[in-house]
Formats: sequence, C-alpha cells, structure tokens
Amino acid sequence: MVHSIISKLCLNMSKPKKIVKFKLIAAVSENMGIGYKGGLPWRLKREIQYFTDMTTITKDPEKKNAVIMGRKTWESIPPKFKPLSNRQNVIISKTMNFRDSGYKDIPVFRSLDEAIDSLCKPPFSDIIEDVWIIGGSMLYEVAMNSPYCDSIYLTRIQHSFECDTFFPKIPEFFEETLIDGVPNEVQNENGISYRFTVLKHKS
Repeated sequence: MVHSIISKLCLNMSKPKKIVKFKLIAAVSENMGIGYKGGLPWRLKREIQYFTDMTTITKDPEKKNAVIMGRKTWESIPPKFKPLSNRQNVIISKTMNFRDSGYKDIPVFRSLDEAIDSLCKPPFSDIIEDVWIIGGSMLYEVAMNSPYCDSIYLTRIQHSFECDTFFPKIPEFFEETLIDGVPNEVQNENGISYRFTVLKHKS
C-alpha cells in the first residue's frame, strides 16, 4: 500500500540509510480553511516568518530542507518568491513535467511515493536534512495517512475566514505535544489571535 515501494527500495540499498520521515506544516482557520482563490485568506507576517524559519533552518549548515507541494500550491506562490529560497522545492503533479515549473533544478514527481523514493537516494539524500509537506489539501491527506509522517505543525488561527480550500480531517493517531523551539503562548497580530501547535504520530 502507501509507501510500500519506498520501504522495499530503501531496505534493499547496498549501504545502510535511514528511512525518510517527513513533517506537515499548515495554518488553518477555525473553520479549517487553508486558502481562498489561490491565496491565503489572512495577512499574518509573523506566521509566514514562522513557516519560513521552520522549513528553512537546519542543524547541519551544509544541508538544506526539502519542501514538497502540489501543483496548485506551487502556482499560488507569487513569482517573486519562486522557488522558495534556501530550500529544495519539490512538486507533485500528474500533469506537469520538470520543464513546466520553469526551473530546471525543481523536480516534478507523479506521487508522494515517487518523491520520497527519490529523496531516499543520492544526490538528494546527501544534501537534504528534513522534508516538509506544505500543501495542498489532497497532498496533506495522503501524507497524514502515511507511516512516514512524523508530525504536523499546525498554526490554529482563532478566527473564521471565507475559504474554498480546507485542511483534511486529522487522523486520531496524532496527538498534540510540546516541542522545543515552538512557542506555546497565544500570538496576536492584526487583531487576530493564533497559536502554534505540534501534533506527533503516536507510534
């Protein structure tokens, strides 16, 4: 089933290697919305900075993180911010190819399985430290139900917004926990309150 091919390939490699675990990161409104008309329904600069820091900072200065996204998420990024800087951008799409992204160093894969399989092997495995899933809704759902999903970094915005894209139901095998480096207190910005949370896989 999900990721069985990845597991076999990683286990059959000639040299030992760790199984790739990944994390999700998203901001959701009270009505579990994550987007509206291809963009964010809110303007929260500190929340965006949190997203940038979490997906960019590495323990090893010689490595960088990978951010995996669906085609619509890629297309929603303003041109001046493409690709997301200091990170290995990865696109999941059944219709795009690597030429369609407009960037020769951004790989396009047909599925999350295929992407993680590639990240298990050189040259990616030599340079990638952490892997983050950054959207959209369908990719979040697939990723959360994968045994390789370690945690969900979820910013809970304490306000409802008009949205046309929503975060999928979180499986019961995730539970909220405290993580060093993630503020636990309620944040306030532009009259909107929100809180950074982390949900870990119970396994």
